[in-house]
Amino acid sequence: MSEKKEEVVSEALKAEEQLRSQWYILDTDGKLWEFDQFDFKGHDNLRKFSGYEYEKDRTVTRTPPHVDLMRSLELVDYEPASDPGNFRYYPKGRMIKALLEEYVTSMVHEYGGMEVETPLMYSMEHPTLKSYLNRFPARQYTIESDDTRYFMRFAACFGQFLIAHDATISYKNLPLKIYEMTRYSFRREQRGELTGLRRLRSFTMPDVHAICRDLEQAKEEYKVRFKLSQDVLQGIGFDKSDYELAIRMVRDFWDENQDLVKDLAKEHGKPVLIEMWNERFFYYIVKWDMNFVDNLDKASALATDQIDVENGERYDIKYMDEDGSTKHPYILHCSPSGAIERDIYGLLEKAAFDMKKGIKPSLPLWLAPTQVRIIPVSHEYTPAADKIREEFNKVRVDIDNRDETVGKKIRDAEKEWIPYIIVVGEKEAGLNEYPVRVRGQKNPEKMSISSLQEKIHAVTGDKPYRPVPVPIYLQQRPKFVG
Repeated sequence: MSEKKEEVVSEALKAEEQLRSQWYILDTDGKLWEFDQFDFKGHDNLRKFSGYEYEKDRTVTRTPPHVDLMRSLELVDYEPASDPGNFRYYPKGRMIKALLEEYVTSMVHEYGGMEVETPLMYSMEHPTLKSYLNRFPARQYTIESDDTRYFMRFAACFGQFLIAHDATISYKNLPLKIYEMTRYSFRREQRGELTGLRRLRSFTMPDVHAICRDLEQAKEEYKVRFKLSQDVLQGIGFDKSDYELAIRMVRDFWDENQDLVKDLAKEHGKPVLIEMWNERFFYYIVKWDMNFVDNLDKASALATDQIDVENGERYDIKYMDEDGSTKHPYILHCSPSGAIERDIYGLLEKAAFDMKKGIKPSLPLWLAPTQVRIIPVSHEYTPAADKIREEFNKVRVDIDNRDETVGKKIRDAEKEWIPYIIVVGEKEAGLNEYPVRVRGQKNPEKMSISSLQEKIHAVTGDKPYRPVPVPIYLQQRPKFVG
């Protein structure tokens, strides 16, 4: 019998498990409250999030709503042939994931991030990487090749830092922004913590680092990236009311940089959870994260950023300063959206919250796999449906040409959360305006195709576009989930 290999657990993870934190609430007026003295009235989500963080119980005993939704909508599913925490994406889910990846990348490009691509695995014997492994609180996947042990990356840090180490950098180049959409990052999360798309072992994460001249430049860039992350989450479909902010730091950082922390809380616009440590356990001195609280009252970080004070020196990254001397930089680690899979989880959990309130669930219009469904009342009107579909440009339109009743077709479109439905029969054929069923509205709304298209484009704006990810005609579609 082969001997079971010991799991690789970083020293930082061991330290995190023993970590003793002091917890506070910082209000928008800049007052720091003792955790048990703050009045959470009107801040129910913050109360839930704070309790989750304080208890540090990551286990899940019930299936969260998004799991049933991701399967019923034929987006994502478990892959029994893989390790737990690795998923299969059906065409609709793949399209949503791809659009999110394109959108986040476009926002990082606009910010100034230079896109690179780096390896998935690294040697555990590389001295710099070995040291960094023990400063990052994560469990690793490991593999062996030619008697060398490798670990699967859990972020884009290694590759980007090694690129920066080999680069010739001047103070004039700073802040230097390096970006990768990691497909994939790997973390061997514990089985009891794995649940749907909330916590995975394999995930896609946008990772943008900023190499900064000194702490002052790092702090200024930190604020820029905070706003970037707010904008990215807003564009995906998350309002500030959907997430709670935590700022975690060494106490010395708070004592010396209260203005920065208070500025972030003010920008967030509501009270913030503060976690402080008396000594530094990790490579960063401050970290913020924007956290979504789901239907099981579990919290998951979406966007995050950190000010790293170790890895400039650890990786021997240098820049030439104005006086000709070489110095090690500060490094910021930011994921402006968090893992792409977790964004999908958050959107589905948001939809589940709507369902509880009696509101029809939906996805953001720019991510809906089908934006308009045309339903011919019989095969005789399929050519008319085709003609209507051809009038649209950059709108995802499909046609339900199945041998089903109109009522059944409408009900099925509702189950798929289709935003707009047009029924075409004798009364509608040849009209300039059509009665359009708008999701969430009681009565149909008369619209021309051009006005409906304008309405859709006004909402989707300049977001990325992809065509319908499955056959246009429903008759031709397979069923992926039984």
